[in-house]
Amino acid sequence: MPVQFRVLVIEDDPEMLEAMRMVLTAEGFDVVLAQDALTGLRAAYQTHPDAILLDVMMPDMDGFETCRRLREMTDVPIMFVTGKATTMDDIVRGFSLGADDYLTKPFNRAELVSRLNARLRRSGERTENDIEYISPASSVILNCSRHELVIDSRTVYLGPKEFEVIRLLIRHAGKVLGRDAILAQVWGSERIGEPDLVKQYIYRLRQKVESDPDSPRYIHSVRGEGYYFDVPDLSQ
Repeated sequence: MPVQFRVLVIEDDPEMLEAMRMVLTAEGFDVVLAQDALTGLRAAYQTHPDAILLDVMMPDMDGFETCRRLREMTDVPIMFVTGKATTMDDIVRGFSLGADDYLTKPFNRAELVSRLNARLRRSGERTENDIEYISPASSVILNCSRHELVIDSRTVYLGPKEFEVIRLLIRHAGKVLGRDAILAQVWGSERIGEPDLVKQYIYRLRQKVESDPDSPRYIHSVRGEGYYFDVPDLSQ
């Protein structure tokens, strides 16, 4: 069976929300609904969608701010679908905050589905055979398509850069990687010489991954050298 893409719809109008659910479900998407921005942000964190459809005019937090916050946790395609009169300033602002497309209501069903599929293809179309897992031990499984780390039977969701750092460490499990090597691989050679950036992300990863961040089991540092990912059950 083909992979069923998960789409999060954040829309405050109940009728429009239901209409979009019906359209997307009929096209074979797994649809997650949120009727306000805060619920949508929680749903994005908890369900890890492959794409997000986002209204602009919402009562608690507008779509622009919601988009900005979404981009802090995910790099999946975000499409504004809104009834707001579209101006060039709106479009520029949306794209500057990380949106990938902008569709105004009322929209044609075929156009919505076509644009959504195009964005999914461009972000990296998946089949079941394309889903990549890295599992150096039975207690550690990194799902590279959903940016999820299953560790000690817990599922941890990772932001884009957090994912890149932990993937690099896991791929070289047991090997100490210098700070500049991590910077070059994750951020590019122009960031070499900024060790505090790596230190910040290691701290964030420990807070998420380790049951006791002050006494890490997996993500270790070697003073003056760098960091490494240890897999305890390999040494048992």
